[in-house]
Amino acid sequence: MAKFITIGERIHCISPAIREAMATRNPEPILKRAKEQLEAGATYLDVNIGPAESDGEDLMKWAVTLLQSEFDNVPLCLDTANTKAIEAGISVYNRAKGKPIVNSADAGDRIENIDLAAANDAIVIALCSAHGIAADNDERMMHCQNMLERGLTLGMEETDLWFDPLFLVVKGMQDKQLEVLEAIKMFSEMGLNTTGGLSNNSNGMPKHIRPIMDSAMVAMAMMQGMTSAIVNPCDQRLMETIKSCDVLKNNVLYADSYLEL
Repeated sequence: MAKFITIGERIHCISPAIREAMATRNPEPILKRAKEQLEAGATYLDVNIGPAESDGEDLMKWAVTLLQSEFDNVPLCLDTANTKAIEAGISVYNRAKGKPIVNSADAGDRIENIDLAAANDAIVIALCSAHGIAADNDERMMHCQNMLERGLTLGMEETDLWFDPLFLVVKGMQDKQLEVLEAIKMFSEMGLNTTGGLSNNSNGMPKHIRPIMDSAMVAMAMMQGMTSAIVNPCDQRLMETIKSCDVLKNNVLYADSYLEL
């Protein structure tokens, strides 16, 4: 079995420090966040530049080149609604450590991001939604099948579509959590890769509770066959849980030093 893949979420324009660094092309705050996440065990780094309507292409090229040159071609997840910016980032991307990830497509207005990924031999995160959150797993599966068929028709490998069932906020949607986990199991049984923004489930909870809830959710999701998640790798409790689950699932050979790997 393959080791669980973590996508570090902390290079995000929603952070004032990162937003300013991107606007002024100041590498230091971005490199600091990247270093912290990689040292904590992140596999991929998500680079979220926001809509970036005016300078997205230049900004994404700059960010990709900066991060890959500084961190030995670290694999990246390119995160923006600006498709031209994603294409620009891919044009300077070094694949030595893994394909780029396009974040993200859905079964509605963003389905053409599957075409973009196919044309550029990239991975794509495929949200199992179209116009709002899916009502149930029948709808999630319908969206999954539609996106999978589109990708395969365009020559993609099915493993290059990473399906996101969409983690839902426990506060207010507690009754939907088992359904999300069941969706992960269904996709896993089809041999599909899965991912998602794990911390969505703990939104609105007190700061000290969020790592506890996120750790419980990732353990349950990994048990259902989940292969990846978008996480804060600087959350030590969460990363310890992921590494422990990898050992228990026999994805990683146990050693007393397994938490340091």
